[in-house]
Amino acid sequence: MQLGKFSVSLNVKDIKESKAFYEKLGFSVVGGEEKANWLIMSNEQATLGLFQGMFERNILTFNPGWDSNAEEVSDFTDVRKLQEQLKENGVKFDSEADTTTQGPASFMITDPDRNPILVDQHI
Repeated sequence: MQLGKFSVSLNVKDIKESKAFYEKLGFSVVGGEEKANWLIMSNEQATLGLFQGMFERNILTFNPGWDSNAEEVSDFTDVRKLQEQLKENGVKFDSEADTTTQGPASFMITDPDRNPILVDQHI
């Protein structure tokens, strides 16, 4: 099962303060919009999403169709196929991808320890 690029989406209190902190750890902004209270930061293979006021908790995130540099790849498992495979494995969903469309879609599941997992396809 190819889940795609992995990152952690952090619920932050102050986007500017968090950005400055992670820059001290060697992360740099590779996407997002600070004025809209979200940034994507990278340090080699590690990727963090900083989100102020968008989520209740930190979220484990997978992006089908992206490589480790958040660049599109041609060979990947579509989010709808992943959803189908997980349903066959008995996984319960918090939200589901629309199976009547193509392109961008997402679903959300929760692990046994109540950690939210977002599978979010952008292409």
